[in-house]
Amino acid sequence: MVEGKKGINFLKALLYLSPAIILMAIFTFYPLINTFIISFKLDYNDLTGDYSGWGFANYVKVLSSAVYKTALVNTVIIAFVSVPLSIILSLLISVALNSIKPLQKFFQTVFFLPYVTNTIAIGMVFSVMFTSADKGLINTIINSLGGQSVNWLGGNNNGITLLPNVFNPNNQVFSSQWFTSMLVLMFYIIWNSLPFKILILLSALQSIDKQYYQAAQIDGASKGRILTKITIPLLSPQIFYLLITSFIGAFKEYTSVVAIFGDQAQPVGGRHNIATVVWFIYDKMGDASIGAMGLASAGAVILFVIILVLTLFNNLVAKKKVHY
Repeated sequence: MVEGKKGINFLKALLYLSPAIILMAIFTFYPLINTFIISFKLDYNDLTGDYSGWGFANYVKVLSSAVYKTALVNTVIIAFVSVPLSIILSLLISVALNSIKPLQKFFQTVFFLPYVTNTIAIGMVFSVMFTSADKGLINTIINSLGGQSVNWLGGNNNGITLLPNVFNPNNQVFSSQWFTSMLVLMFYIIWNSLPFKILILLSALQSIDKQYYQAAQIDGASKGRILTKITIPLLSPQIFYLLITSFIGAFKEYTSVVAIFGDQAQPVGGRHNIATVVWFIYDKMGDASIGAMGLASAGAVILFVIILVLTLFNNLVAKKKVHY
């Protein structure tokens, strides 16, 4: 009887889950499998479905592409710079918000506003703020303080670029203009990612038993020691969750690049030097030439493998560092 009930319950569960399973099969599993298959089709024509054969040529072309290499380096830099900085900032802001009582709800609302605002719209605002023209908001502030306009997004021959002695202005890819424009993109990505992280960490902070802090205060522990020995270890599951999701999101960065730099992913007069891997994939998908879809699929599979390896590595680290 027990086995029979388990079988019936299993069938009921499948019935209840069937709408979600069907939708995932159509919009998730099928595209993943089809992308993997297309990546091995040579000279694939996405309009007719014709191809000349099977092989790894698409992967070789993608990995040997200068644009893809630049996009991959840009993506890795974005991920390994923006993710740690955004998590550290969100942790500090969450601790500060949890400590203050007056206007706490107001500040929570202010910090959460970017999360419910359209990403493209925010990016366009940033592009106006950081426009290289002297009338741009940031350059206006710099000029009012006696400084020289910065060529943030390119196009201003009279504007300066940052760290020209470190990043050669004549470098074909990673020039001082690349560094200057990348700062704008990084600032936007970090700022835009803070609200969700603050929400998660603040909710976790408010659920921590206050007895831990009371015992630490009785023992005379400093605020820094309380943060490193109590708060961070107890928040490690949430920090690990944010670390995984943030790395995945950073490797898929696309809308912020397009919002600030346009569909060419470059400063004015640049050379595709702010492109990301996902931008490369979409760029190839929009290319009507034969074989472009195969290159886009190969690029997507490579990105999938990179994210998978990084996620597995983070899982291994979490087994030793996360305290549940």
